[in-house]
Amino acid sequence: MKLGLLGGTFNPIHLAHLRIAEEAREAAGLDQVLFIPASDPPHKALAGDVSFELRAAMVQLAIAANPAFGFSDIELHRAGKSYTVDTLTALRTERPGDELYFIIGSDSFLELGLWHRYEAIFPLASLIVVERPEKEITGPLQQLPEAVRDQFKQEAGNLLRHSSGTSIRFVTGTGLDISSSHLREQVAEQQSIRYLVPPEIELFITQKGLYQS
Repeated sequence: MKLGLLGGTFNPIHLAHLRIAEEAREAAGLDQVLFIPASDPPHKALAGDVSFELRAAMVQLAIAANPAFGFSDIELHRAGKSYTVDTLTALRTERPGDELYFIIGSDSFLELGLWHRYEAIFPLASLIVVERPEKEITGPLQQLPEAVRDQFKQEAGNLLRHSSGTSIRFVTGTGLDISSSHLREQVAEQQSIRYLVPPEIELFITQKGLYQS
């Protein structure tokens, strides 16, 4: 199985998350995309004191209508920070027959050098990088961390091939400039988030009283 993996705090999940997953699935011919909420995100504090259970419930509501989307709570069952390299290592052990494709936005790709043990990620999974607004990837090889550039070769169509055989594919995404932080601010200010999140998520946030000031 060609399995896509999309991680994030999903606080809350929104339409740009769903569109990124769909565009990555289509571009790489993925059989399924797993959404993986972070339990204890390493790069930023979790805003709004929203539990894993609530964020996971929102993810499951948002993806329920798409049979190509799935959910994993793998990061809930591991102590400590939710580092990507640890999650990929665990999934590689659990699913040895699957091809893993880790999906990230271009904003995250440009910060890969700051990630915990980022150099160990590349042999574990291929990457699919979906462009986010104002985060264009103009020179893929040059925008990799310098320490790992010599491990890659550039192939046709801006595809980068790692020495282990995995790859980095770049996808031009739909320019949906939606962020979870802005959505939380809008809810706190009693502004509408309709058409920025699925209707089920808007209702869930209202019913649970999330992100209130």
